[in-house]
Amino acid sequence: MDLELLSQILIIIGIDIVLGGDNAIVIALACRNLPVDKRNKAILLGTGLAIIVRIALTIIAVYLLMIPFLQLVGGLFLIYIAYNLLTEDGDDVNKIRGGTTLFQAVRTIVVADLVMGFDNVLAVAGAAGGKIILVVAGLLISIPIIVWGSKIILKFMERFPIIIYIGAGILALTAGKMITHEERIQPFLETYSFSYYIIPLITIVFVLLAGLIKKTSTK
Repeated sequence: MDLELLSQILIIIGIDIVLGGDNAIVIALACRNLPVDKRNKAILLGTGLAIIVRIALTIIAVYLLMIPFLQLVGGLFLIYIAYNLLTEDGDDVNKIRGGTTLFQAVRTIVVADLVMGFDNVLAVAGAAGGKIILVVAGLLISIPIIVWGSKIILKFMERFPIIIYIGAGILALTAGKMITHEERIQPFLETYSFSYYIIPLITIVFVLLAGLIKKTSTK
């Protein structure tokens, strides 16, 4: 496995873990009203369906990003997502309602994952660079980590806020690369070849500084 391929897989796993940290809370909230004997079924069914739907949506997003200017627009939107990661307060997670039947709990898990996972889908599609196998591999590796280990990940994030900044930096890097992959601006980038390195760097610095300023101003 070459270094570039390995780095892409690691970036996708990192994105999945950072943006999917709330999944365990969603699952817990969705299943909290179920009898104990049905909770495991709801977790397995809900998570399994959510994985299938997310893989399908990410593959669709990979192809959509091939449309002219969508790499540029997607990159700019991903910058916004990275900024939100640093400044959001997580209220959306607490609005998840628990189901009273197996079907309701599974439906809640899948729908909540769809709504909350849009940023994840876009980021993974951008990081994959059109390689569907990377999308599937990254999700299959990271989803079990998220489902069974995200409570630990969330505790680490609360204890070590630097992890959030690292995650936002990964998203900003992906956004910068998406922008440089936009075919319609390639003539400009080829004229100034250093832009391939400067644009991702600028996106990282911008996101981290903007998030830091926002957080300090609201304290």
